[in-house]
Amino acid sequence: MVDEMLGIADLDDAYANAAHIPQAEAFPARWRGAAHEWRMARAAAGRARLNLPYGPGERQRYDLFLPEGEAQGLVMFVHGGYWRAFGREDWSHLAAGAVASGYAVAIPSYTLAPAARISAITREIAAALEAVAGKVPGPIHLAGHSAGGHLVARMLCRDVRLSRDVVGRLARVVAISPLGDLRPLLRTRINEDLGLTLAEAEAESPLLRRSRRPVPLHVWVGEEERPAFLEQARALAQGWSAPLSIAPKRHHFNVIDDLCDPESPLMQALLGG
Repeated sequence: MVDEMLGIADLDDAYANAAHIPQAEAFPARWRGAAHEWRMARAAAGRARLNLPYGPGERQRYDLFLPEGEAQGLVMFVHGGYWRAFGREDWSHLAAGAVASGYAVAIPSYTLAPAARISAITREIAAALEAVAGKVPGPIHLAGHSAGGHLVARMLCRDVRLSRDVVGRLARVVAISPLGDLRPLLRTRINEDLGLTLAEAEAESPLLRRSRRPVPLHVWVGEEERPAFLEQARALAQGWSAPLSIAPKRHHFNVIDDLCDPESPLMQALLGG
């Protein structure tokens, strides 16, 4: 188990990102403002399709951002927040790098814990992927951050139901600061919302799933992240025989910034440049 590898006693502190990032409280408003500005600009240009349904639930919606000209394929970004916070409207600006590279980008929301268990959220992301794939042809690239990194890695596990067409189109997956082993969360206050049992934590841990789809996975993490997240990333990369990139001068909140830059190493890992 990841926490046993590190000898961690206080897992609440080990998985507390904001407490160890300077001016962490400013980041959500900054993300929300950048996302709103970018989303409105794309909508004004006629290159955004907003609030599209992928299921009947209130939060089962996604936004789709289109490039100029015909899309080369699809990128879907799945946000983090410990499965408990945020929505698609907070992250629109992170589509900028892929859109500039000629890809359509979908960003779904999902039902948040405690209203949904992680196993149900996994199924929602699979449903979102199926719905979005029906809108955009071509190869599919997945990226997710933190809890979203967990969710995109889960799409490569064979127990997650996906159509043959979608599986055949999956090209690359980048799990950014992912949670690959959920068992340590059983010993945190986070689990008061998640309601994980040991059985569900094991079933929903990508690190423990041995039956995987043959799609390239790249694990990405910030150099300045909490040791628990660095070890989570290393463990998933090693367990899946996947490449691991440790981004210099990046912590848990700014490691995603490079999704805005089409020339960044992170975007090259995602799109295969």
